[in-house]
Amino acid sequence: MAYSYRISIGGDIPRNQKRDVLQGTLDLLILKVLEREPQHGYGIMLRLEDLTGGVFQVTPGSLFPSLQRMEENGWVKGQWDTSENNRRAKYYTLTTAGRRQLAREQQDWTAITLAITKVLQGA
Repeated sequence: MAYSYRISIGGDIPRNQKRDVLQGTLDLLILKVLEREPQHGYGIMLRLEDLTGGVFQVTPGSLFPSLQRMEENGWVKGQWDTSENNRRAKYYTLTTAGRRQLAREQQDWTAITLAITKVLQGA
């Protein structure tokens, strides 16, 4: 029997819990997607779903506030352009500050996953 696991970021998780638990993870994933190339919001959602084999499905209600906050922090820069569907879309580019933040987030994630692994192996 095979099991599948999916995480919907922005679903029915209580607002305060969603922010505490998932915000750092979402930031890391968005920054990592943008490291490769500029992308519009819908493209970021599709890329994350594709890269995670459908495990992470980010909702617009979580993605766009995160992108706005990242833009305010100077981690990404948004610019309006025409999408591949000939529609107006805001494309996000990773800035130098965003690359530094991505490096910090990756270090933090590595430390967290190592700590969790230690707990799970000792349980």
